[in-house]
Amino acid sequence: MTALVGCIGGGQLGRMLGLAGAPLDVRFRFLDPSPEACAGDVGDLIVGAYDDPELLDRLAEGADVVTYEFENVPVDAARRVGAVPDARALEQGQDRLVEKQLFARLAIPTARFGTLDDTGVPALVKSRRLGYDGKGQRRVESPESLGEDELAEEVVPFDRELSIVGVRGRDGDTRFYPLAENEHRAGVLASSRAPAVDASQAEAEAIATKLLDELAYVGVLAVELFEVDGRLLVNELAPRVHNTGHWTIDSAVTSQFENHVRAILGRPLGSTEATGEAVMVNLVGDVPPLERLLAVPNAHVHLYGKTPRPGRKLGHVTLVDANDEQIAEVIG
Repeated sequence: MTALVGCIGGGQLGRMLGLAGAPLDVRFRFLDPSPEACAGDVGDLIVGAYDDPELLDRLAEGADVVTYEFENVPVDAARRVGAVPDARALEQGQDRLVEKQLFARLAIPTARFGTLDDTGVPALVKSRRLGYDGKGQRRVESPESLGEDELAEEVVPFDRELSIVGVRGRDGDTRFYPLAENEHRAGVLASSRAPAVDASQAEAEAIATKLLDELAYVGVLAVELFEVDGRLLVNELAPRVHNTGHWTIDSAVTSQFENHVRAILGRPLGSTEATGEAVMVNLVGDVPPLERLLAVPNAHVHLYGKTPRPGRKLGHVTLVDANDEQIAEVIG
């Protein structure tokens, strides 16, 4: 029987959820302010504000479940439609201070945070809300007064950045993908490699399990981590499918997108085992000639159908079991 999923947000993550749902006979309906939202290519699109009560009711009408594809969804909107994951996860992830306090309450190691007196300088000063892809943060080298909506965080001399993507079903069944090692440029994810070499998988799973259980979470959750001298510190959580899990489409038994669809509909979860070594490269700002990308052996190209502009994620390429020359051909 065909299932219908409503989704707040119609960006590339929604698009990939829709693509993952199609083989399972799952249809998607999206709500997005832009008539050009790229998820509209794979499902019905309602155009309007995320917090419009009438449109939210239209989104939910006849749907088996409503989910969301980005973490800045208005909490009241998520509550109105009974979104899965629960709106509580959004509350924890939207405010950096609340998020850090959650980590502290669960004894999850993280960087020092609070005022500049708490962290010392240099430090990163971040807006408590609406920060992503490096936005809303600055490095300070000397003491200063913080704004009412700002939070200071210790500068962490990390060895590398990692992330773990997990999924929890309605019945509490929990599974994890292998850790990914991530590289950022100008605050935007440039590439992910998975499985990460010599990474502390068990430690990362223990951290993520605490969060999934505390939030009674259903769906895919990502946790971004710093590795410092072999220890893991949590940077932030993302209550949604995640850019660092895109590699799972081409190099895992079940992608993060399919498992999110399975979880929110109460269906059995699929295996999260990696089927090869993957390198995922984001295409940001512009797309190289498609013919060149398609000519690279073991390269899987995913374009989002978005209009190019500086800093915008337009697609990604995943290379599976590729050699250095093939990877360099894509990275350029």
